[in-house]
Amino acid sequence: MSSDTTRKLATIVALDVAGYSARTEVDEARTTSEVAALRKVIEGIAAKHGGRVFNTAGDGFMLEFGSSLAAVEAAAELASTCEPKVRVGVHLGDVVVQSNGDLLGHGVNVAARLMAQSQPGAALVSATVRQTIRGPIAERLVSRGSLKLDKMAEVIEAFALGTAPTPLHAAPPTKDAEPLLTVLPFDNLSTDPEMQFFSDGVSEEIIQRLSRGGKLKVIGRTSSFQFRGEKKGEAARVLKCSHVLDGSVRRAGGRVRIAAHLVEASSQTTLWSDRYDRGLEDTFAVQDEISESISEALHQTFTRAATKSVDPDAYDLYLRTTAKSYAPDEVRTHIALLEECVKRAPHFGAAWGRLAHLRAFLRTYEPYAARASTAARVGQEAQRALAADPQDMPALLAELLIVPPFGSFAELDAALDRLRRLPDSLGGKFWTGAFSRALGRIAEALEDTELTYTLDTLNILAANQLSLARMAAGRYEGVVSLLEDLMARSPDMHFAVGNLMRAQAFLGNWDAVDRLLDPLSNRPLRELQDGVLFINTKRDPSPSNVGRMRERLLARYEATGGVEVSQLVYAAHVGLTDDVFRLAETARLGPRGASDDVLGVDAYRTGLLFWNDMPEIRNDPRFVRLCARLGLVEFWLQSGKWPDCADQVPYDFRTACESARAIAKERFNF
Repeated sequence: MSSDTTRKLATIVALDVAGYSARTEVDEARTTSEVAALRKVIEGIAAKHGGRVFNTAGDGFMLEFGSSLAAVEAAAELASTCEPKVRVGVHLGDVVVQSNGDLLGHGVNVAARLMAQSQPGAALVSATVRQTIRGPIAERLVSRGSLKLDKMAEVIEAFALGTAPTPLHAAPPTKDAEPLLTVLPFDNLSTDPEMQFFSDGVSEEIIQRLSRGGKLKVIGRTSSFQFRGEKKGEAARVLKCSHVLDGSVRRAGGRVRIAAHLVEASSQTTLWSDRYDRGLEDTFAVQDEISESISEALHQTFTRAATKSVDPDAYDLYLRTTAKSYAPDEVRTHIALLEECVKRAPHFGAAWGRLAHLRAFLRTYEPYAARASTAARVGQEAQRALAADPQDMPALLAELLIVPPFGSFAELDAALDRLRRLPDSLGGKFWTGAFSRALGRIAEALEDTELTYTLDTLNILAANQLSLARMAAGRYEGVVSLLEDLMARSPDMHFAVGNLMRAQAFLGNWDAVDRLLDPLSNRPLRELQDGVLFINTKRDPSPSNVGRMRERLLARYEATGGVEVSQLVYAAHVGLTDDVFRLAETARLGPRGASDDVLGVDAYRTGLLFWNDMPEIRNDPRFVRLCARLGLVEFWLQSGKWPDCADQVPYDFRTACESARAIAKERFNF
């Protein structure tokens, strides 16, 4: 590169037309005309905000701005007004200025990669840009977490630009309200940026100790950890908490200095602060001391769990294994680190618990033939954790995850009860809500899930669980907005699309369903194909559409000898009741060891049997015979814990269960 090359720092906005290729295939002339007209709109918006278009290629446009704030404001206008819809990416970085005014370099490439991961009619903004802007537009940026950019080695934090300010901005609770604490990610003051994982880990361990060690309600990590740097000042207002714990960590050699302070949000009064200089082997003790001091300041009772000091190298490995996405490859990497951790520190109970939890989660993606041996290993690891701490939540969760979906409902209920008895104000109820539906306890599941969500409102998994719990209960208040927000924050969360489609269908919002199904949205349907067929039939239950559902159901049975419980629920809902119960008598109801077996945490779970808005399968007395095959009748009779539907169906449910007592439970062995 020549010595007179000009470099500068610039904010780049990259955009392209969503679904351009598909539009061109449908009508090339019209699409070309639309893009030509769009160029004038884009140039006008750029000029209005002090920017310029420096490059175009087909449907793609590259814009330069001297101000990051102006660039984001322009991006918001472009995303909301351009027709056809565009995808937008914004990044601040170093660029090379060509003699013709074109710009090249890493800053341009990052903006283009962000654009490629954005949604139609939306924008993705890099953390570098977010750190430089203030005001209302900044409050519209919602963290998407860390993104792996295509064809780049680096991972960057990105923010989705919503079309309206977040609705969560309410005043914090008053001084008299029940204390609700958020623990912010402690600042890393070490000279090595790599130590951020360590300072995050200190904060996370304090969250776990506080939520378990007393009656104090604590905001979940996923929500509180979205507030870093200058965003920390927004945490109390956005999360609606009464108290904020913040601090810093400086690590050097074998020593660590941890500073922490507790602030009352309404008055901005510091209630407590302290600084600790210790050896790394004393980190657990410091976390307990901080937790105890906070509890005293808030007049709570904190109970320490017995924790032995841990070798610092083993503790480092443990802190590196906080799951972010639960993607199978991420989980495998963390399992390997935890295996090394417990090898170095065999008495480290928390590491055994996390290892058991992650291995149990990964097991749900294994072939069914391999699961028995994995379950045995998970059980051993969970027991190592519980021997050190009988209330270790990840270990108890691991035991829940290895309970088979069918046939072992007493074991499932016992695992749920162990989680419910935890003093943990967060983690346990996240899972009890999700799994209680499998037992037919829809109201209880909703109550647990609502509580979990209030303590972790920015957690996308908690929001998705809440949408499911509400739909199962036939309550759709806020469901659409929850799921639309999920899609904006996490476009790759394809099951949110399926849930939103189902919610809109049950609300009768067919125009909204059509928009979700629009092929120009480039939204892959993946495993949603069966759900789309059901939704189309619900919309138009004509003989031809019902016939197609029937053909698909019977074809699968004839080809495999099996059916999925969810398909029986859908089929009964559109009037195929006799076919449903004929298959329910003879078909295999679980996996068969083939490549088309369903995988994942929710595979073959029975929760959909009890959704309030699909009562047709339950309203037929033959439903009880199906439940007997699954093992549910055995559980209800032995435990006396009847499902909600026992008092809702048009027949004597309990007597019918007694009559079905002799029906053999299937041996599912998975």
